[in-house]
Amino acid sequence: MDIATVIGFVAAFGLILLGMGSQVVLFIDPASAMIVIGGTIGATMIQFPLEDVLNAVGVAKNTFKAEKRDHQGVITMMVDFASKARKEGILVLENATADIDDLFIKKGVMLAVDGMEPPVIQGVLENEVDNIEDRHSKGADFFGGMAALAPAFGLIGTLIGLILMLQSMDDPSSIGPAMAVALLTTFYGAILANVIFTPLAGKLKVRSKEEILYMNLILEGIIGIASGDNPRMLEQKLNAYLRPHLRKSSFD
Repeated sequence: MDIATVIGFVAAFGLILLGMGSQVVLFIDPASAMIVIGGTIGATMIQFPLEDVLNAVGVAKNTFKAEKRDHQGVITMMVDFASKARKEGILVLENATADIDDLFIKKGVMLAVDGMEPPVIQGVLENEVDNIEDRHSKGADFFGGMAALAPAFGLIGTLIGLILMLQSMDDPSSIGPAMAVALLTTFYGAILANVIFTPLAGKLKVRSKEEILYMNLILEGIIGIASGDNPRMLEQKLNAYLRPHLRKSSFD
């Protein structure tokens, strides 16, 4: 569980509700919600394939997941594989993948064991990284699109409310409800865009960058093993992917 995401949502909505005080009921208007939420969902279905719309909830769940990736553990593994390959030959790694759960690492090591040239291995693995990055970008683009649409429908609701208000100026009792629709739709659009959709899109981009960095670290290690790099030099290359205070050396 990503505690930052949970705390962020609780803090954002909590402070907004706190600012409303005891008049929260005044900010509830079904007509305004119908215009903004319904309109945003409808326009999103026009903009994106139905599959992306149906998968939206599952994609949103990724923002609440905090996957711990052991970068240092991968570096240690790659250096160990490089040492074994240099001493005993690349075929010694054939049985080393049996206990590895990461399919990307297993695939890369097996390509090296099969005698593929480093440029070929790099092309295969980079293609997989690119495809994963494309899939991740779809989720971010989806919520980014909703973030752009919600304020627009808030504005549409405002215009509807103003039109209704202007047409009923002779009836003072109808001015209040019409003005409520005009103002609350803008409010709902701003809330959806800036408290929900934009943060979700941003968090998905962060998650994608983290995973791509991790996969590039693995890719660099596999290429180093296949190329017969010196283990010490390989470790230096891979440590460049880590923050300075996290870097360790197996040769100290």
